[in-house]
Amino acid sequence: MTLSWQTVVAVGCGGFLGAIARVYLNSIITKALPHDFPFGILTVNVLGSFFIGILFAIFIHYNINESAKAFLTSGFLGALTTYSTFAIESFFLLETSFLLGVANMFFNLFGTILAAGSGYKIFMFFLK
Repeated sequence: MTLSWQTVVAVGCGGFLGAIARVYLNSIITKALPHDFPFGILTVNVLGSFFIGILFAIFIHYNINESAKAFLTSGFLGALTTYSTFAIESFFLLETSFLLGVANMFFNLFGTILAAGSGYKIFMFFLK
């Protein structure tokens, strides 16, 4: 990825929208599933990972502008998914419930890898 001013602006705009989407989705999911377990952050992390898998499958088959790629991946999905939030929530869960802390780490780690791979494989199948 070339670091032009267009790329920097694309990442910034995507990040702005991704952060808003994260807060909005997390709020909706947290209200729908009130629990000590952070289902909202888990959901945005898994969805973001699934969509980045889809995007990379698309990028392999189509010539997409570098700024558009940066907007969608580093910008939007980078801000949508929340590793730092995941880290602090896992830390606090471990202090209060070892089981919930380990479950949060397990599902975020393996759920996001599974989602990214699934998104990639599903779209590669359809793009053949």
